[in-house]
Amino acid sequence: MKKIIFSLWLLSLLVFESIAQPLFPVNDVRDEKESAYAFVNATVYVDYQTVIENSILLIKKGKIIGIGQDLTIGKEYFVVDVAGKYIYPSLIDPYTHYGIQDKELKDSGFNYTEKEQIESLIDGAFNGNEAIKSDYQASAHFTIDKEAAKKYRDNGFGCVLTFRADGLARGSGALVTLNDRSDNIAMINDKVSAHYSFTKGSSRQLYPISKMGYIALLRQTYLNAEWYQTLSPAPFTDLSLEAWIETQSLPQIFDTDGWLEVLRADKLRDEFNVNYIIKGGGDEYQRIEDVKATGASLIIPVNFPAAYLVNDPIDAQGVSLADMLNWELAPSNPAVLEQHEIEFCFTASGLKSPDSLLTNIRKAINYGLTEKAALKALTYTPAKLLREEDRIGSLNEGYIANFIICSSPLFSKDCKIIENWVQGNRYSIEPLNKADYEGLYSLELNDTVYELEVKGLPGEQKASIVVNDSTSIELTSQFEESLVELSFQPLDSSGYISLSGWRNDKDLEGKGQLADGTWMNWKATFKEAEGKKSEGKSESDQESIDLGKVLYPFTAHGNPSLAQQETILIKNATLWTNEEEGILKGYDILLENGKIASIGKNLEKEGAIVIDGTGKHVSSGIIDEHSHIAASAINDLATNSSMVRIGDVIDPNDENIYNALSGGVTVVQILHGSANPIGGQSAIIKLRWGEDPEGMKIKGAAPFIKFALGENVKRNYNPASIRYPQSRMGVEQVYVDAFNNALEYEESWNNYNSLSKKEKEKAIQPRRDLAMEAMVEILNEERFISCHSYVQSEINMLMNVADEYDFRVNTFTHILEGYKVADKMKAHGAGASTFSDWWAYKWEVRYAIPYNAAIMNNVGLVVAINSDDPEMGRRLNQEAAKAIKYGGLSEEEAWKTVTLNPAILLHLDDQMGSLKAGKDADVVIWSDNPLSIYSKAETTIIDGTIYFDIEQDAKKNKEIIAERARLIQKMRNAEQNGATTQKKYGSGKRTFHCDDLTINEEKIN
Repeated sequence: MKKIIFSLWLLSLLVFESIAQPLFPVNDVRDEKESAYAFVNATVYVDYQTVIENSILLIKKGKIIGIGQDLTIGKEYFVVDVAGKYIYPSLIDPYTHYGIQDKELKDSGFNYTEKEQIESLIDGAFNGNEAIKSDYQASAHFTIDKEAAKKYRDNGFGCVLTFRADGLARGSGALVTLNDRSDNIAMINDKVSAHYSFTKGSSRQLYPISKMGYIALLRQTYLNAEWYQTLSPAPFTDLSLEAWIETQSLPQIFDTDGWLEVLRADKLRDEFNVNYIIKGGGDEYQRIEDVKATGASLIIPVNFPAAYLVNDPIDAQGVSLADMLNWELAPSNPAVLEQHEIEFCFTASGLKSPDSLLTNIRKAINYGLTEKAALKALTYTPAKLLREEDRIGSLNEGYIANFIICSSPLFSKDCKIIENWVQGNRYSIEPLNKADYEGLYSLELNDTVYELEVKGLPGEQKASIVVNDSTSIELTSQFEESLVELSFQPLDSSGYISLSGWRNDKDLEGKGQLADGTWMNWKATFKEAEGKKSEGKSESDQESIDLGKVLYPFTAHGNPSLAQQETILIKNATLWTNEEEGILKGYDILLENGKIASIGKNLEKEGAIVIDGTGKHVSSGIIDEHSHIAASAINDLATNSSMVRIGDVIDPNDENIYNALSGGVTVVQILHGSANPIGGQSAIIKLRWGEDPEGMKIKGAAPFIKFALGENVKRNYNPASIRYPQSRMGVEQVYVDAFNNALEYEESWNNYNSLSKKEKEKAIQPRRDLAMEAMVEILNEERFISCHSYVQSEINMLMNVADEYDFRVNTFTHILEGYKVADKMKAHGAGASTFSDWWAYKWEVRYAIPYNAAIMNNVGLVVAINSDDPEMGRRLNQEAAKAIKYGGLSEEEAWKTVTLNPAILLHLDDQMGSLKAGKDADVVIWSDNPLSIYSKAETTIIDGTIYFDIEQDAKKNKEIIAERARLIQKMRNAEQNGATTQKKYGSGKRTFHCDDLTINEEKIN
């Protein structure tokens, strides 16, 4: 209560925009007058596209009363002459944590030594997951930070959106001005936006812990909110869901860290028909067409990367070519957005201080951004996106009086912000009317005439005597409001001339003393103005950058354009068909329209690219049934993580894709890891190097899911674990419970769907549960299991569970004791995807033998050899050859373990896995027998498109060396010229295996 009384007392002391009397009685003598100002003779930017010269701006009670050249100025107005100055709408930052105490909370991380947290520890009727903080209201926690407010104001800001960066759903943001008089007055919209991210923040709950888990939780929360709205009355209360529902009508702002996450947010946007405003990472130029296709408006940071310190080879090794290129090209990002007509605005987020915002925007202008677009992005667009364009972002009648007075055009190098008016309150940054003496003068001293030049900003001006084009004499000078003092030594004299005087209109005059001590009158007649630049750039400082210089993907081995499908004829090669014909020698193969058109001899095709296959071998592409490349995350940690999807986190920039192509791999199944009994959903992709994530997926591929058994699942590596299960017995119970729950879930929906329309109106609709939906798909054999496995007892257990629920396990992967249970696997109908010769790398593989693949094959199982490792993934041809040494498989049988057999396991053998007319043109040209350790994949073709060519690769490697050398030298030059620099250690290369965990796409060992 005391706080409320104090606030009202404070308000009573203030001048309100439209309230004449105080809200609380005050025991003093008051004679407050309404503040009214008339600014005259200024160049006023009404908005980003409207400029009025010699304009009048009238403000009163914190509002703009009028603007124009022919306005009547009433007696109540205090007139301010701002001749030669420029007035702009104050800038708006739509992404800040200003005035929020716990302004930004990082991901809590994952610590093996701390006791795990499974349930929410937040008191109250809130969401069961602490990462859903939609109930948080920034307005309830905001308080003016005077120091921060001054920094923002000094750099031209008058209004900011503030919110707390904590959680996947972060609650609502508030729109506040940078008026530092009162929290109550500064807050002009207490609930202006709703906020989301792919960062879980301070929550220490075990789930979610990965980007795919974050997406899954957001997806489930959207569904939960839709269902919660149908409950009337609701049988329980979830204040987080209620706040989520309430804020859906507000502008929805989604925080991402780059173009890849922009696309991920857009998928959610499309799925739930949400119009996100997406805060990007500043690298959108790298995938501009895909970003534009989202249709989203963007909030763009301008925290351009500093040059890397690359003074020696070790430094240089730690910086990737992509990082170097991004340093060079990132300042072009705003210009590229403008050129592609993408709506965007700027934020100072990511900068150490708002001080560098305008500096960096001027740099962006030098890289091609127009000043009009820059001003729009700082004023009108953020106001529009926040649905506040009817009172901020422009200087129209009736708008809040938020404006800045500048010494020169805002984006010119010499611009200084002199004053910032916020809600009609004046904040002085520089003296308003410093004397401006800039120009050329004719200085007369007795019989000698000098050319005097005065340069610089008012208050900082310096004078010099121009001798000729190459020589000038600097003067000791001091310019006051109307007084002048000058002193200099002529070239032909050893003494000094000292002059004192005053300003008479534009001329200067006074008395002075010559070098010989003689006194005389002097006069400097004004000739012409020096001419201030009104542009933020000039020919000398224009950065020469090719705005189209991007790579697909944006990494060292990327290409300047996407690879194109072609008609290809390979002549006179040895074909490994994997069909009844076996290995054909001296045959031709024609690839057309992405398919294998024909196989035969003496084939011809007009317009085809002809490749001489003499002495070479041609096969279908290698298929890796178990891979973890091309993903940003591999594991999440819910016991049942069937709701998470690898397909949500495909990373097309992963260099391991290119490396795999160099080994003849064309298709991989990206599996979830083995941290939980029921893992996430797989993604099956073709290695279409340069495509976006959706372009890599195989459309219509059968859906798979990862199960796991053994040590990883019971989490023996984490002694602090409290998560169930912690024994192999418990793992079985997890499956039984999950399938029983799925049967109940399916039955509840069947019962609901059987009701009539009227009956449904009275019934409670079941809640959609994404984990249960995946389990139902397994039961109905609409989704297929690939199970991480080692020990025969557990393999038998899972087959028994599957038999009990009347489905089959599709594939046992790893399966290093498969040779013990191959007959049972065959009877069950399971296939095997194994390692060639891994053993003894942990306790549960102590009985592994390198003959495993051959034994299972001889029993009649479909056997594949997989990698589970990016380095092994590009040498699977050699892994297949080991089955000849260990077990005596024929060459054709061995080759099928990495081609046709994994295609069968993935239900893709009708499209790939062999050379047959009508199948996909996924073809590899080998220099020799593909099972030979001396053989190289010379050309890898997917859908008739060449994605790897060994000759082009050699050429590209030379280009990479040259490009790195160019950029290293450019960064060194930048450092020598005073540019800020940064250090970076390590190559940044990421590799994942089954048991790896990730947070924010960084691997945890």
